[in-house]
Amino acid sequence: MNQFEQQTTKTFRIAISLVIFVFAFGLVGFHFIEGYGFIDSLYMTVLSVSTVGFEVVRPLSPTGKLFVSFLIIFSLGSFAFVGSSIVRFFLDGEFVKKLKTNRVSKRIEKLTDHVIICGYGRNGEQAALELTDHVHPFVIIERRENVIARIQEDPNLLFIQGDATNEEVLRTAGIDRARALIATTPNDADNMFVVLTARSMNPDLTIISRASEIGSDVKLRRAGATNVIMPERMGGQRMARLVTQPDVVEFMEYILLQRDRDVSIHEVHCRNLAIVNSGKTIGELSLGSVTGTTIIGLKNGEGKYVFNPGGDYPLSILDQLFVLGSPEQVRKLNNFLEDKL
Repeated sequence: MNQFEQQTTKTFRIAISLVIFVFAFGLVGFHFIEGYGFIDSLYMTVLSVSTVGFEVVRPLSPTGKLFVSFLIIFSLGSFAFVGSSIVRFFLDGEFVKKLKTNRVSKRIEKLTDHVIICGYGRNGEQAALELTDHVHPFVIIERRENVIARIQEDPNLLFIQGDATNEEVLRTAGIDRARALIATTPNDADNMFVVLTARSMNPDLTIISRASEIGSDVKLRRAGATNVIMPERMGGQRMARLVTQPDVVEFMEYILLQRDRDVSIHEVHCRNLAIVNSGKTIGELSLGSVTGTTIIGLKNGEGKYVFNPGGDYPLSILDQLFVLGSPEQVRKLNNFLEDKL
């Protein structure tokens, strides 16, 4: 339960307690001061609290009149507090926020094969932008109130406010249906707990974790991370390569980070390779001339990488191709491999 929910629950509990106390106070007061039974005490309490002015059961004693005066003043103050709390709940936009949160939760429940981003700092936000460009669904888990407020400004972002190390939070994010998890918190210990918890809940999940300290990458891999990224190390390597190979770096960044996606590097799995194409070489299939794509590498069934495979390389359903081309060319390649052209 987040801070807003805790505050709202506390306010309504106080309001309900005040209403109950007012009626209980009136019942007890009328019974002991005027000697009324339960029904008459309840009737007089309702008359006093509502201030409608109906006829009293019998004339009140001086003490009873003082009690009624105090009960009216006290009840008016109590109901004013209750009313202001309800009005503030609606006017401050908290009710609308609650509705939006419930709407987001229902959308998350329908997700499958999505990505869970733990932490919405600079790295988490960049990961979200990249997934948005690829039109891949994702859910953000963030516990900071100010960051959640910023996330809520974009109605397309799905989020959960909570601690990503908590199993219930990960379960709410649909970890059992997710394709991957990205742990981007700046604290290596937090990322370690996220990785351990996520791996125990979904053994088949792809887990990408950020690491800041030297040596943390090894620990995170042991904890269950599929891949570990060290932004500081990558930043240093990039700066050095901009000195030694500036054009190569700029070219690769253009291919990988361009926004228009006219041409980019794609992964093409051969798991649906048609029987008529299985075992044929890249040269026999003439993939380049037929589809317009360029095969720059592949990953075989043994997990080994082959760079710039030759035309004599035979394809199998265990291969995964890395190709350079436009989205339309890649779709054509998939259809060709599956013999759908």
